[in-house]
Amino acid sequence: MNHRVRDPWARVETRLGAWLAVVLVAQTGATIAQESKPAARPAPNSATEPFATAASMPRAAAFLDETALSWTRQHRCGTCHTNYPYLVARPALTEHPSPAMVEVRRFFEDRVAHWDDPEKAAKPRWDAEVVATAAALALNDAATTGQLHPLTRKALDRTWTLQKASGGFDWLKCGWPPYEHDDYYGAIVAALGAGNAPDGYAQSPAAQAGLARLRAYFAANPPPDLHHATMLLWASTRLDGLMTAEDRGATLARLRERQRPDGGWNLPSLGHWKRRDGTPNDPQAPSDGYATGLAVFVLRQAGVPASDPAIQRGVAWLRTHQRASGRWFTRSVNNDKYHYITHAGTAFAALALHQCETWNDDK
Repeated sequence: MNHRVRDPWARVETRLGAWLAVVLVAQTGATIAQESKPAARPAPNSATEPFATAASMPRAAAFLDETALSWTRQHRCGTCHTNYPYLVARPALTEHPSPAMVEVRRFFEDRVAHWDDPEKAAKPRWDAEVVATAAALALNDAATTGQLHPLTRKALDRTWTLQKASGGFDWLKCGWPPYEHDDYYGAIVAALGAGNAPDGYAQSPAAQAGLARLRAYFAANPPPDLHHATMLLWASTRLDGLMTAEDRGATLARLRERQRPDGGWNLPSLGHWKRRDGTPNDPQAPSDGYATGLAVFVLRQAGVPASDPAIQRGVAWLRTHQRASGRWFTRSVNNDKYHYITHAGTAFAALALHQCETWNDDK
């Protein structure tokens, strides 16, 4: 039995669908011209950036637009910390529309449409590109039109052709936790994509055999850390058979235990990762946007009511720790160069506040 909360996008789908149609027509000429220009590069992610005087949806939307456009135009690739989570989270901020999401989504649709072209540059760079792109487009479809786009279906179907006999996938292992360092995360991303895809995709013949192998994979391989257990819990709210009721309850309990006295969570407490210089991450580090946003969002997805004291304390932390630029800072668990996890953290913070319907200071 699936454990679901109210559809998080029910309030925005009609408006966003109409908005997308208008923007697609209006931007045909102007956006194509703009895409040849470099996007404004956002200021570096910094722990010293001042806090905002009040939580602001428009500033969060502007920051997410800026970082996603900048990355997509400059790097011409997808990444787990920036433009993939952007496609998942940006529809939650539909009250402040922007052509940025249309452009970023079109980039990924174009990638899917040309994966089989003869040119080497058109082909998927890694299996992970196929899995992550399919999932991001599926989650975006669910949050916008509520219909499975043909290119999304094409990407999802291609995912299963890459699945290993074990049920998992060959994921990027660059030594960059929590995303690009183990195959387990790739399996979770595949589950999120299939489980959230509209039009009953998970029940389609194309998906059934792959999902059976995926369920067997998770049954044989417990999550290696609380971060992955939390992500798997999210996936399990859309797909049966990924976690037992006991494992779901244990993950919820562990998440509650890791909440800090100030109401937030921190990323180092969700894993056991060493930094690039070999030093450990501090599980008692200050609360951060990524872990707090993820925890609140997934707790809500798992059916914990917005009135729950843990949720209320987490929301209070998010509302008082947005930075002046609109982002929520998160220190990288790898090194202190760029802190790109801040981008994903801002996406989860926006999703969490949207789930709790607490955007009130739209300034």
